[in-house]
Amino acid sequence: MASNRFDRLEQFAVDVILERRWGFRAGLFRLFLWMLSGLYRLGVRWRLWWYDTRLGSVHALGCLVVSVGNLTVGGTGKTPVVELFARELTRRGRKVAVLSRGYKSQPARFPHALMDRFRPMERRRPPRVVSDGRSLLLDSEMAGDEPFMLASNLKDVLVLVDKDRVKSGLHAIRKFGCDTLLLDDGLQFLRLKERLDIVLVDRESPFANRYLLPRGLLREPPEQLRRADIIFITKCDGRDLSELRSELRRYNRHAEFVECAHKPLHLEEVFTHEVKPLSFLKELRVGAISGIARPESFEEGLKKLGVELIYSRRFADHHRFSEGEVSRMFERSKARSARAVITTEKDSVRFPRMGKRPLPIYFLRVEIEIIRGHAAFEQCVERMCRYNESVPTAAPMPALS
Repeated sequence: MASNRFDRLEQFAVDVILERRWGFRAGLFRLFLWMLSGLYRLGVRWRLWWYDTRLGSVHALGCLVVSVGNLTVGGTGKTPVVELFARELTRRGRKVAVLSRGYKSQPARFPHALMDRFRPMERRRPPRVVSDGRSLLLDSEMAGDEPFMLASNLKDVLVLVDKDRVKSGLHAIRKFGCDTLLLDDGLQFLRLKERLDIVLVDRESPFANRYLLPRGLLREPPEQLRRADIIFITKCDGRDLSELRSELRRYNRHAEFVECAHKPLHLEEVFTHEVKPLSFLKELRVGAISGIARPESFEEGLKKLGVELIYSRRFADHHRFSEGEVSRMFERSKARSARAVITTEKDSVRFPRMGKRPLPIYFLRVEIEIIRGHAAFEQCVERMCRYNESVPTAAPMPALS
């Protein structure tokens, strides 16, 4: 029940930030968030200065490090882009590890986490290994939904979870012999230097409402886009983006652009793993359930595939569904003559195991499709694969930061 109350509060805050709610309470809360946003801006500037001047300890791990991240909170489609690079680099012979902080995974017990901060690096608890490249070793609750999804879809790729990507990177190099580290959501992790920064920008909402957290969805001011080596513009539909490109070029004069879209592949039943073609959705009456940052984008995508969306239920981002919530979704969808329930792949890993179900529930499997910028993408991957510096077998242990 406490979790549901927190989800409702979180959803209220998101609605206020995105200006979906108005009225006295929403206005007062918006003003409060605006004042906090000013303090957050000061904190961001101080942190960037701290690492720019090398007062904060930064480390080079002696291998290829690629960060995939963004300036905003959620909704740009990082996970499929991480998957795209992991597959391509593995195909070309790199030994890849994906390093995630495991947002909303099962946290470490507080005493253990506290003691770790004061231990030498070599005596700290190792990161959680979601996949060793051969087998899934953790469930989505322990790993977090995005690391679990990556581990499920990627063969021969390690997936590690730890807030300290220096520690998990060293573990991947020394224990598993990795020569390539992919930082999932790594733009704000400043303790690793000598890396390639891939920054994602959502075509539909490049800088959200342009306010910093918590008044808006920006983690850093737009000018920090200058750190990008390559910019992926996501959720493209083939339309001309010269105006957006010009705006992005104001903040970054050197990065290459890649325009991409999330391409639906097929449907897969959450529990039985039965696969259906996209044509199955044509004129199908469905209910939609999701717990993601931009549910409206998911629902509009379903309509474009030809479904008749007769009921939808939205939860807070990363919401872990209860059996009761899923059962009510089935009941209400069936009462409206739905033939199936559709969810996202990221949401599907957070569903409870259930027995008999009145309707099938499918997730939509998607992958990244490059629309423009194929040459820039190929050059980027070639640049990564030319990184021939050998991984040291006995790299000096980084100092505590």
